[in-house]
Amino acid sequence: MDAEELLQKYAARHRNFEQENLRGVNLQGANLSGINLKGSDLTGADLNNANLSNAYLNNTNFTRACLTGANLSGLAESSGLNLSWADLSGANLSQANLKSPNFSNANLDSAKLSGATITGANFSNANLDNANLSDSNLEHANLTQASLKEANLVRANLNGTNFSEANLFKADLSQANLNHVTVKDANFQGARIRGVILTQKDLSGMNLAEADLGAANLRGTKFRKACLQGTNLDRADLQQADLMNANLKGATLKKADLTSAQVYGANLEDADLTGAIMPDGEVYKPMACEMEVGKQQASLGKVISMTRQVIRTDNAPEPVGPYNQAIAASGQMLFVAGQIAIDPRIGQVVYTDDVKKQTEQVIANLEAILKEAGAGFEDVVKTTVFLADMNDFAAVNAIYAKYFPEDTAPARACVEVSRLPKDVLVEIDCIAVIPG
Repeated sequence: MDAEELLQKYAARHRNFEQENLRGVNLQGANLSGINLKGSDLTGADLNNANLSNAYLNNTNFTRACLTGANLSGLAESSGLNLSWADLSGANLSQANLKSPNFSNANLDSAKLSGATITGANFSNANLDNANLSDSNLEHANLTQASLKEANLVRANLNGTNFSEANLFKADLSQANLNHVTVKDANFQGARIRGVILTQKDLSGMNLAEADLGAANLRGTKFRKACLQGTNLDRADLQQADLMNANLKGATLKKADLTSAQVYGANLEDADLTGAIMPDGEVYKPMACEMEVGKQQASLGKVISMTRQVIRTDNAPEPVGPYNQAIAASGQMLFVAGQIAIDPRIGQVVYTDDVKKQTEQVIANLEAILKEAGAGFEDVVKTTVFLADMNDFAAVNAIYAKYFPEDTAPARACVEVSRLPKDVLVEIDCIAVIPG
C-alpha cells in the first residue's frame, strides 16, 4: 500500500491498517490519530510531524523511520513496538502506554515522554539528551550506554532500570525511584539526585562530581575511589557509607550524617562539614585555624583522627579469640592481626606438614584483609614472621619474597617461638598505610 491509498482510506474513516507493508512511505505531516497499525512494517518511513496520537501500534516496525516532531501521545497499550534507529527528536510520547518497546540506537533528543508508561523498554545506546521523562514509568528499562545529558527524570519510576555506562551529565533525577537500579560505570557528573534512596549501592569509582545529592538516603552505600568533588551532600544520610579514598574536595556535607562511615584516605580538602555528624557520632566543630570568613572547612587529619574501624572479611579466617582481623586507626594506619594457614572456606588449618604451602595460605589471608581495607602488599610497612622452627626460614622466605620484592619490601622481624596457635608452622602479621 502506498501513502496516497492509505490517506484516501483514512479520510473515508477507515482506521484498520493491520499487517500492511508501508516501508519507506511518505506520510510527513499526516493526521493519523487513532489509526490501527498493528503488525505493519513502516521501516524507513517518513512520518515527520505526523499525528499518531492514540494509535494502536502492537508489533509495529518503525526501524530507521523519521518521526521528528511527531505526535505519539496517548498511544494505546502496545507491545513489541520497534523504533530501533528511528529519529524521534522532539517527538511527543507523553502518556503513551508501551510494553517492552525497542528504542535501541534511537534518537530521542528533546523528546517528550512525561507521564508515559514504558516498561521493560530497550533504550540501549539511545540518545535521550534533553528529553522530558518526568513522572514516567520506566520500570526495568535497559538504558545501557544511553545518553541522557540534561534529561528530566524527576519523580520517574526507574525501579530495576539498568544505567550501566550511561551518560547522565546534569540529568535531573530528583525524587526518582532508583530501587534496584544498576549504575556500573555510569556518569552522574552534575546530576540532580536530591532526595533519592540509594542505600547499600556500589558506586565505587563513579563520577559524581558537582552532583546534587542533597537529603539523599545513602546509608551503607559504597563510594570507594568515587569522584565527589564539589558534590552537594547537604543533609544526606551517609551512615555506614564507605568513602575510603573518595575525592570529596570542595564537597558540601552540611548537616550530613556520617555516623560509622569509613573515610580513610578520603580527600576532604575544602569540604564544608558545618553541623555534620562525624563517624564517631560527634557533631563537627571546626578549629579556629580552619575558619574562613563565612565558611567552615574540614581538615582531613581532623576528620580521620576521629575514627577507628574494625576490618572484617569472610575471605580470611574468622577470629577465634579476643581480637579482630585488622584495625584501621588514625585513618591511615592498618594493623593486621597475625594470620595462620586456615582456609576460610572450610575454617580448618591446611597443609599441616608443608611450611611452603602454609606460607602461601597465610599470604592469601593477609591479602584478603588488606584488600578489604583498600590496601595492598605495596602499602605494607612492617611485618613480623613467627616460625615454629627457624630451620624453615629459607623456605618461608622464598614464598614471602614473591609478594614483597627486595627493593620495596617492608621492614620485617622474624622470630622462632616454642609453639604457634593450632600447632601451625608459620604465622605472619603486618602493619600497612592505607593510600590517600
